Amino acid sequence: MVTDVRTTDLASVKPRTTQRTRGERVFGAFNATLLVLLCLGMLYPFITVLAQSFSSSGAIKAGQVSFWPVGFNLDTYGAVMSNDMFWRNYGNTVLYTVVGTTIAMVLTTTYAFVLSKPHLKGRKVLIGIAVFTMFFNGGLVPNYVLISALGMKNTMWALVLPGAISVFNLLVMKAFFENLPKELEEAAQIDGLGWYGIFGRIVLPLSKAVIATMVLFYSVAFWNDWFAAFLYLDKSELFPITLFLRNLIAGASTTASEGAAAAGSTTAQVSANIQAVTMILTVIPILTIYPFVQRYFVSGVMLGSVKG
Repeated sequence: MVTDVRTTDLASVKPRTTQRTRGERVFGAFNATLLVLLCLGMLYPFITVLAQSFSSSGAIKAGQVSFWPVGFNLDTYGAVMSNDMFWRNYGNTVLYTVVGTTIAMVLTTTYAFVLSKPHLKGRKVLIGIAVFTMFFNGGLVPNYVLISALGMKNTMWALVLPGAISVFNLLVMKAFFENLPKELEEAAQIDGLGWYGIFGRIVLPLSKAVIATMVLFYSVAFWNDWFAAFLYLDKSELFPITLFLRNLIAGASTTASEGAAAAGSTTAQVSANIQAVTMILTVIPILTIYPFVQRYFVSGVMLGSVKG
Protein backbone atom coordinates (compact mmCIF):
# COMPACT_ATOMS: atom_id res chain seq x y z
CA MET A 1 0.00 0.00 0.00
CA VAL A 2 1.37 3.36 -1.04
CA THR A 3 0.56 6.33 1.11
CA ASP A 4 0.67 9.74 -0.52
CA VAL A 5 1.64 12.22 2.13
CA ARG A 6 1.70 15.89 1.20
CA THR A 7 3.00 18.42 3.63
CA THR A 8 2.85 22.16 3.34
CA ASP A 9 5.26 24.49 4.97
CA LEU A 10 2.96 27.22 6.29
CA ALA A 11 5.87 29.55 6.92
CA SER A 12 6.73 29.49 3.22
CA VAL A 13 3.22 30.51 2.14
CA LYS A 14 3.15 34.23 1.40
CA PRO A 15 -0.10 36.11 1.89
CA ARG A 16 -1.69 37.40 -1.25
CA THR A 17 -1.60 41.11 -1.70
CA THR A 18 -4.41 42.73 -3.59
CA GLN A 19 -3.20 45.46 -5.90
CA ARG A 20 -5.37 48.54 -5.87
CA THR A 21 -6.35 49.79 -9.26
CA ARG A 22 -5.60 53.31 -10.38
CA GLY A 23 -9.28 54.24 -10.04
CA GLU A 24 -9.38 52.98 -6.45
CA ARG A 25 -6.27 54.99 -5.53
CA VAL A 26 -7.72 58.14 -7.09
CA PHE A 27 -11.04 57.57 -5.32
CA GLY A 28 -9.27 57.01 -1.97
CA ALA A 29 -7.19 60.16 -2.37
CA PHE A 30 -10.30 62.16 -3.31
CA ASN A 31 -12.19 60.87 -0.26
CA ALA A 32 -9.29 61.64 2.07
CA THR A 33 -8.93 65.16 0.67
CA LEU A 34 -12.65 65.81 0.91
CA LEU A 35 -12.84 64.60 4.51
CA VAL A 36 -9.85 66.70 5.53
CA LEU A 37 -11.44 69.79 3.97
CA LEU A 38 -14.75 69.08 5.71
CA CYS A 39 -12.96 68.71 9.05
CA LEU A 40 -11.10 71.97 8.52
CA GLY A 41 -14.33 73.69 7.54
CA MET A 42 -16.00 72.53 10.76
CA LEU A 43 -13.00 73.40 12.93
CA TYR A 44 -12.44 76.85 11.41
CA PRO A 45 -15.25 78.66 13.33
CA PHE A 46 -14.17 77.15 16.64
CA ILE A 47 -10.49 77.97 16.06
CA THR A 48 -11.43 81.52 15.08
CA VAL A 49 -13.49 82.02 18.23
CA LEU A 50 -10.66 80.57 20.33
CA ALA A 51 -8.19 82.98 18.71
CA GLN A 52 -10.56 85.93 19.24
CA SER A 53 -10.88 85.10 22.93
CA PHE A 54 -7.14 85.81 23.35
CA SER A 55 -6.99 88.79 20.97
CA SER A 56 -7.30 92.52 21.49
CA SER A 57 -10.47 94.39 20.58
CA GLY A 58 -8.70 96.45 17.89
CA ALA A 59 -7.49 93.34 16.06
CA ILE A 60 -10.97 91.79 16.19
CA LYS A 61 -12.66 94.93 14.87
CA ALA A 62 -10.08 95.21 12.09
CA GLY A 63 -10.70 91.60 11.03
CA GLN A 64 -7.09 90.58 11.61
CA VAL A 65 -7.85 87.47 13.69
CA SER A 66 -8.14 84.13 11.91
CA PHE A 67 -6.18 81.15 13.30
CA TRP A 68 -3.82 82.95 15.69
CA PRO A 69 -4.46 85.54 18.43
CA VAL A 70 -3.44 89.10 17.58
CA GLY A 71 -2.66 91.47 20.42
CA PHE A 72 -2.64 88.73 23.05
CA ASN A 73 -4.54 89.57 26.25
CA LEU A 74 -6.15 87.75 29.18
CA ASP A 75 -8.17 90.68 30.53
CA THR A 76 -11.45 89.31 29.22
CA TYR A 77 -10.94 85.91 30.81
CA GLY A 78 -10.24 87.62 34.10
CA ALA A 79 -13.33 89.82 33.79
CA VAL A 80 -15.65 86.93 32.90
CA MET A 81 -14.28 84.52 35.50
CA SER A 82 -14.60 87.16 38.22
CA ASN A 83 -18.30 87.61 37.40
CA ASP A 84 -20.39 85.93 40.11
CA MET A 85 -23.45 85.72 37.87
CA PHE A 86 -21.47 83.84 35.23
CA TRP A 87 -20.51 81.10 37.68
CA ARG A 88 -24.00 80.97 39.15
CA ASN A 89 -25.50 80.47 35.69
CA TYR A 90 -22.76 77.96 34.93
CA GLY A 91 -23.70 75.96 38.03
CA ASN A 92 -27.36 76.14 37.00
CA THR A 93 -26.50 74.61 33.64
CA VAL A 94 -24.62 71.74 35.28
CA LEU A 95 -27.55 71.11 37.62
CA TYR A 96 -30.17 71.26 34.84
CA THR A 97 -28.10 68.96 32.63
CA VAL A 98 -27.48 66.33 35.31
CA VAL A 99 -31.06 66.29 36.59
CA GLY A 100 -32.61 66.46 33.12
CA THR A 101 -30.39 63.72 31.69
CA THR A 102 -31.07 61.46 34.68
CA ILE A 103 -34.84 61.86 34.40
CA ALA A 104 -34.73 61.45 30.62
CA MET A 105 -32.67 58.26 30.79
CA VAL A 106 -34.93 56.68 33.43
CA LEU A 107 -38.07 57.44 31.42
CA THR A 108 -36.59 56.54 28.03
CA THR A 109 -35.06 53.22 29.06
CA THR A 110 -38.16 52.01 30.92
CA TYR A 111 -40.56 53.15 28.20
CA ALA A 112 -38.40 51.61 25.45
CA PHE A 113 -38.12 48.31 27.35
CA VAL A 114 -41.90 48.09 27.68
CA LEU A 115 -42.46 48.92 24.00
CA SER A 116 -39.95 46.26 22.94
CA LYS A 117 -42.26 43.47 24.17
CA PRO A 118 -44.51 42.18 21.33
CA HIS A 119 -46.97 40.60 23.78
CA LEU A 120 -47.75 43.92 25.51
CA LYS A 121 -51.42 44.82 25.18
CA GLY A 122 -51.92 48.22 23.61
CA ARG A 123 -48.33 48.31 22.40
CA LYS A 124 -49.22 49.77 19.00
CA VAL A 125 -51.30 52.49 20.65
CA LEU A 126 -48.40 53.50 22.92
CA ILE A 127 -46.00 53.57 19.96
CA GLY A 128 -48.51 55.61 17.96
CA ILE A 129 -48.84 58.16 20.77
CA ALA A 130 -45.06 58.55 20.91
CA VAL A 131 -44.66 58.86 17.14
CA PHE A 132 -47.54 61.34 16.93
CA THR A 133 -45.64 63.79 19.10
CA MET A 134 -42.75 63.79 16.60
CA PHE A 135 -44.92 65.52 14.01
CA PHE A 136 -47.46 67.49 16.05
CA ASN A 137 -47.28 69.58 19.21
CA GLY A 138 -49.56 71.96 20.99
CA GLY A 139 -47.66 75.06 19.93
CA LEU A 140 -45.70 77.72 21.77
CA VAL A 141 -48.59 79.56 23.45
CA PRO A 142 -50.42 76.42 24.72
CA ASN A 143 -47.13 75.08 26.09
CA TYR A 144 -46.48 78.34 27.90
CA VAL A 145 -49.99 78.34 29.35
CA LEU A 146 -49.61 74.72 30.44
CA ILE A 147 -46.26 75.30 32.17
CA SER A 148 -47.66 78.36 33.94
CA ALA A 149 -50.83 76.51 35.00
CA LEU A 150 -48.77 73.65 36.45
CA GLY A 151 -46.82 76.13 38.57
CA MET A 152 -43.48 75.26 36.98
CA LYS A 153 -42.61 78.74 35.76
CA ASN A 154 -39.39 80.09 37.30
CA THR A 155 -38.43 76.58 38.39
CA MET A 156 -35.96 73.99 37.13
CA TRP A 157 -38.80 71.63 36.18
CA ALA A 158 -39.94 73.90 33.36
CA LEU A 159 -36.61 73.11 31.65
CA VAL A 160 -36.12 69.41 32.39
CA LEU A 161 -39.60 67.87 32.27
CA PRO A 162 -41.07 68.99 28.89
CA GLY A 163 -38.10 67.51 27.00
CA ALA A 164 -37.68 64.46 29.22
CA ILE A 165 -38.34 61.97 26.41
CA SER A 166 -36.99 62.32 22.88
CA VAL A 167 -39.05 60.08 20.60
CA PHE A 168 -36.08 59.55 18.29
CA ASN A 169 -33.96 58.29 21.20
CA LEU A 170 -36.90 56.21 22.40
CA LEU A 171 -37.29 54.44 19.07
CA VAL A 172 -33.56 53.79 18.73
CA MET A 173 -33.41 52.26 22.21
CA LYS A 174 -36.58 50.25 21.58
CA ALA A 175 -35.02 48.73 18.45
CA PHE A 176 -31.88 47.93 20.43
CA PHE A 177 -33.84 46.12 23.14
CA GLU A 178 -35.74 44.14 20.49
CA ASN A 179 -32.45 42.81 19.12
CA LEU A 180 -31.31 41.39 22.46
CA PRO A 181 -31.49 37.57 22.58
CA LYS A 182 -34.83 36.41 23.97
CA GLU A 183 -33.12 33.32 25.41
CA LEU A 184 -31.42 35.48 28.05
CA GLU A 185 -34.75 36.70 29.40
CA GLU A 186 -36.21 33.19 29.30
CA ALA A 187 -33.23 31.81 31.22
CA ALA A 188 -33.53 34.62 33.78
CA GLN A 189 -37.24 33.88 34.24
CA ILE A 190 -36.46 30.21 34.82
CA ASP A 191 -33.95 31.28 37.49
CA GLY A 192 -36.71 33.24 39.22
CA LEU A 193 -36.04 36.81 38.10
CA GLY A 194 -39.00 39.11 37.56
CA TRP A 195 -39.24 41.84 34.95
CA TYR A 196 -37.52 44.39 37.18
CA GLY A 197 -34.66 41.98 37.80
CA ILE A 198 -34.37 41.16 34.10
CA PHE A 199 -34.31 44.85 33.23
CA GLY A 200 -31.79 45.82 35.89
CA ARG A 201 -29.50 42.78 35.87
CA ILE A 202 -29.69 41.52 32.29
CA VAL A 203 -30.84 44.23 29.87
CA LEU A 204 -29.08 47.33 31.20
CA PRO A 205 -25.60 45.74 31.52
CA LEU A 206 -25.87 44.60 27.90
CA SER A 207 -26.94 48.06 26.72
CA LYS A 208 -23.91 50.15 27.73
CA ALA A 209 -23.23 51.34 24.17
CA VAL A 210 -26.72 52.63 23.44
CA ILE A 211 -27.09 54.05 26.97
CA ALA A 212 -23.83 56.00 26.62
CA THR A 213 -25.02 57.31 23.26
CA MET A 214 -28.37 58.42 24.66
CA VAL A 215 -26.66 60.09 27.63
CA LEU A 216 -24.54 62.05 25.15
CA PHE A 217 -27.60 63.09 23.12
CA TYR A 218 -29.61 64.19 26.14
CA SER A 219 -26.77 65.95 27.95
CA VAL A 220 -25.81 67.99 24.88
CA ALA A 221 -29.46 68.91 24.29
CA PHE A 222 -29.98 70.09 27.88
CA TRP A 223 -26.61 71.87 27.96
CA ASN A 224 -27.27 73.84 24.77
CA ASP A 225 -30.93 74.67 25.45
CA TRP A 226 -31.59 78.33 26.08
CA PHE A 227 -35.02 78.92 24.54
CA ALA A 228 -36.98 77.14 27.28
CA ALA A 229 -35.18 79.24 29.89
CA PHE A 230 -35.86 82.35 27.83
CA LEU A 231 -39.59 81.54 27.93
CA TYR A 232 -40.12 80.26 31.44
CA LEU A 233 -37.49 81.96 33.60
CA ASP A 234 -37.69 85.60 34.66
CA LYS A 235 -35.02 85.64 37.38
CA SER A 236 -31.44 86.04 36.22
CA GLU A 237 -30.11 83.92 39.07
CA LEU A 238 -31.97 80.93 37.57
CA PHE A 239 -30.63 81.39 34.03
CA PRO A 240 -28.45 78.70 32.44
CA ILE A 241 -25.13 79.74 30.98
CA THR A 242 -26.50 79.49 27.44
CA LEU A 243 -29.08 82.18 28.18
CA PHE A 244 -26.33 84.28 29.75
CA LEU A 245 -24.42 83.90 26.48
CA ARG A 246 -27.51 84.66 24.41
CA ASN A 247 -28.04 87.91 26.30
CA LEU A 248 -24.41 88.86 25.64
CA ILE A 249 -24.86 88.25 21.93
CA ALA A 250 -28.18 90.09 21.85
CA GLY A 251 -26.56 93.12 23.45
CA ALA A 252 -23.42 92.97 21.31
CA SER A 253 -24.13 96.17 19.40
CA THR A 254 -24.70 98.18 22.57
CA THR A 255 -21.58 96.74 24.17
CA ALA A 256 -19.50 97.44 21.07
CA SER A 257 -20.60 101.07 20.93
CA GLU A 258 -19.77 101.55 24.59
CA GLY A 259 -16.36 99.93 24.04
CA ALA A 260 -15.60 102.21 21.10
CA ALA A 261 -16.00 105.26 23.31
CA ALA A 262 -13.22 103.94 25.53
CA ALA A 263 -10.87 102.58 22.88
CA GLY A 264 -7.66 101.10 24.18
CA SER A 265 -8.99 100.58 27.70
CA THR A 266 -9.71 97.30 29.44
CA THR A 267 -13.43 97.96 29.04
CA ALA A 268 -13.01 98.12 25.26
CA GLN A 269 -11.09 94.86 25.19
CA VAL A 270 -13.68 93.12 27.34
CA SER A 271 -16.61 94.41 25.28
CA ALA A 272 -15.02 93.30 22.01
CA ASN A 273 -14.27 89.65 22.77
CA ILE A 274 -16.35 88.80 25.82
CA GLN A 275 -18.65 86.71 23.62
CA ALA A 276 -15.75 84.60 22.37
CA VAL A 277 -14.46 84.02 25.90
CA THR A 278 -17.90 83.00 27.16
CA MET A 279 -18.38 80.63 24.22
CA ILE A 280 -15.07 78.90 24.91
CA LEU A 281 -15.79 78.53 28.62
CA THR A 282 -19.27 77.21 27.81
CA VAL A 283 -18.18 74.42 25.45
CA ILE A 284 -15.20 73.20 27.51
CA PRO A 285 -17.22 70.61 29.53
CA ILE A 286 -18.77 69.10 26.39
CA LEU A 287 -15.40 68.96 24.65
CA THR A 288 -13.93 67.28 27.73
CA ILE A 289 -16.61 64.60 28.07
CA TYR A 290 -17.28 63.90 24.40
CA PRO A 291 -14.05 61.95 23.60
CA PHE A 292 -14.82 59.43 26.35
CA VAL A 293 -18.36 58.80 25.06
CA GLN A 294 -17.71 59.10 21.33
CA ARG A 295 -16.37 55.54 21.04
CA TYR A 296 -19.83 54.24 21.94
CA PHE A 297 -21.58 56.54 19.47
CA VAL A 298 -21.37 54.52 16.23
CA SER A 299 -22.01 51.13 17.83
CA GLY A 300 -24.85 52.46 19.98
CA VAL A 301 -26.72 54.12 17.13
CA MET A 302 -26.14 51.33 14.59
CA LEU A 303 -27.09 48.51 16.96
CA GLY A 304 -30.25 50.35 17.89
CA SER A 305 -31.24 51.39 14.39
CA VAL A 306 -30.91 48.15 12.41
CA LYS A 307 -33.06 45.17 13.21
CA GLY A 308 -31.67 41.82 12.16
